[in-house]
Amino acid sequence: MTDTLARGGTTAAAPPHGPVTPEPVAPASPGPAPRRWGLSRRRSFARSGRAATVVDWTLIALLVGITLLSVVSPLLAPYDPVQPVGMPKLPPLSEGHLLGTDAIGRDTLSRVLAGLQTSWLLSVLVTALGLVIGSVVGVVAGMFGGWVDALLMRTTDVFLSLPSMLVAVAVSAALGPGLTNTVLAVLVVWWPYYARIVRGEVRALVARPHVEAARLAGAGWFRVMWRHVLPGVVPTAVVTASLDIGNVVMTLASLSFLGLGQPAPAPELGADTSRNLVEILDAWWIPLIPGLVVMLLSLLSNLAGDAVRNRLVRR
Repeated sequence: MTDTLARGGTTAAAPPHGPVTPEPVAPASPGPAPRRWGLSRRRSFARSGRAATVVDWTLIALLVGITLLSVVSPLLAPYDPVQPVGMPKLPPLSEGHLLGTDAIGRDTLSRVLAGLQTSWLLSVLVTALGLVIGSVVGVVAGMFGGWVDALLMRTTDVFLSLPSMLVAVAVSAALGPGLTNTVLAVLVVWWPYYARIVRGEVRALVARPHVEAARLAGAGWFRVMWRHVLPGVVPTAVVTASLDIGNVVMTLASLSFLGLGQPAPAPELGADTSRNLVEILDAWWIPLIPGLVVMLLSLLSNLAGDAVRNRLVRR
């Protein structure tokens, strides 16, 4: 031991109770399996995407169905909507009258179907005409620019600065009651919105490189507009119009409610609600049913407009 210490080595001390036997080590458990968060999230997103697609197409199908129903509604009406055909103030689900009768015995279902045709088809017509007029004004202003753009947009701003409902009421009252006058009254205040939106889209498209390249290649303004500008404007215009039909329905119903639509006894949803308000306590269903139809039309058109926007954006 002296020699070992002299050589600078060390000597391990022996354990006091003899050598220590190592304890057996248990094998490590494999642990929980890793979770596939990415795969589960992708599957949930795919399921939600398919569900949204089904909902969107269902709403669009309902919108198309309402349009077809409004076209053929006179053929589906069980009675003449103008003539009394039963006892007055029959409640809904009465024999021979699914939605009852009004205060003078006219069938409520027949009047609702006739009013649906008037309100819905007029709303689609006003929206389509406003879209066409506003699109023409917006495309011309956006394509030519300069004084043409300034003149058209300042005129548009004048219409936009006026309260649309008051202008529609004033124009309709000046022209007199009737379907044609009602359409003109709403159309006067509706086209400027589309003109402003379309003009902004056109100005953004005209500044893009492929449009500039087409111009430098010698393409005329009409070819540039037809081939490069309109394809980019149409989706935005269609989405705006589809979201706007519900507002037109409410505006036309409001004018009719104020007595500026068709004269009595023509069936119209807003007018039927207004004329029968005196029966709200005695026979509540008479004014309530046409008002509910107006609300459902506006709600369905708004939801279907969102569905159309979702479909076009995803494409």
